[in-house]
Amino acid sequence: MPGQTTKKSAKVAKKAVAKRAVRKAPKVAASRSATTRRKAPKAAGGAVLLSGGNPQIAKGYGDTPVQAYIAAMPGWKRDVGLRLDALISAAVPGVSKAVKWNSPLYGVEGQGWFLGIHCFAKYIKVAFFRGTSLRPVPPGESKSQDTRYLDIREDTSLDAARFTAWVKQASRLPGERM
Repeated sequence: MPGQTTKKSAKVAKKAVAKRAVRKAPKVAASRSATTRRKAPKAAGGAVLLSGGNPQIAKGYGDTPVQAYIAAMPGWKRDVGLRLDALISAAVPGVSKAVKWNSPLYGVEGQGWFLGIHCFAKYIKVAFFRGTSLRPVPPGESKSQDTRYLDIREDTSLDAARFTAWVKQASRLPGERM
């Protein structure tokens, strides 16, 4: 059946021509995307803001990287970050601090991390790593069995007394590995 071989040959030839055309096509799309690609927004101090407005701060231990993270928090979140840091530091004298995974962490030496903070586009999420053991239990549920969250939005006020009580309780529980 010579006619079938010719049809197959024609299909193969068309595919080969199409592949060559794609390979030889000018790389307009790549250069266009490079010129139209949006740059990551910058926070105060030149820190890059990741998606959702979370500052990208290098991993580090101590108060300095935590303060750099807070300084880079966008808009109203910076004031809330300063307040949270002050409340945590007052509630747990000598608290250990670090920035890991682009989030400030607070802990007790020898016990681990008990709390983390993370910025999102419209709120700040405070994670209590052993939150189900706190009384009253913080309102935000987690996929993690022990973790509970407190979401702080621009239009909500922080109950400083309740937050301080949670911080004190959390600091006395075994935390996440430091």
